[in-house]
Amino acid sequence: MPEMKLMDQAYSAIMQSMVERGSALHYTELAATLSLSPEQGRETLHEMVGLGLPGTWLAEGTDYLSAFAPFSNQPTQYLISVDGKPGWYGQ
Repeated sequence: MPEMKLMDQAYSAIMQSMVERGSALHYTELAATLSLSPEQGRETLHEMVGLGLPGTWLAEGTDYLSAFAPFSNQPTQYLISVDGKPGWYGQ
């Protein structure tokens, strides 16, 4: 069972990254943000996705976030804006 405090911190860090730069953190960036080793960052990312959060998944066979609701880390036909600034993709 994943440590929920760590899952909350990971969720917040990824969501902040999505809003600020329009893309999700790589697991090595997540690790640095949370003061973890790169492998712990990768494991944390997989554990968080494994919680079954709606609209959150990895690209098949990878360690890369494909979607993090309501955002998509890959281009889609759904263009969205944050605080009136366009530049994000939605699910």
